[in-house]
Amino acid sequence: MQSKRDIYRTANVLIRKQGSHARTVAAKRAQELLDQGDLDGAATWRRIIKAVEVLQNSEWPTASRVH
Repeated sequence: MQSKRDIYRTANVLIRKQGSHARTVAAKRAQELLDQGDLDGAATWRRIIKAVEVLQNSEWPTASRVH
């Protein structure tokens, strides 16, 4: 399992390279891995999807911290 830091680092790279399409690209990769039977890989990419969504959210909760 990848660390939270690694997940967010990957999400950041994906956003820089794919922009507004980052979530779609990550979802496609998760599905490809699931289709290949790689459940762990698919789960990792689902975590990346969630990180992309958080990073692309323009309204941060007031109690959140950005590292």
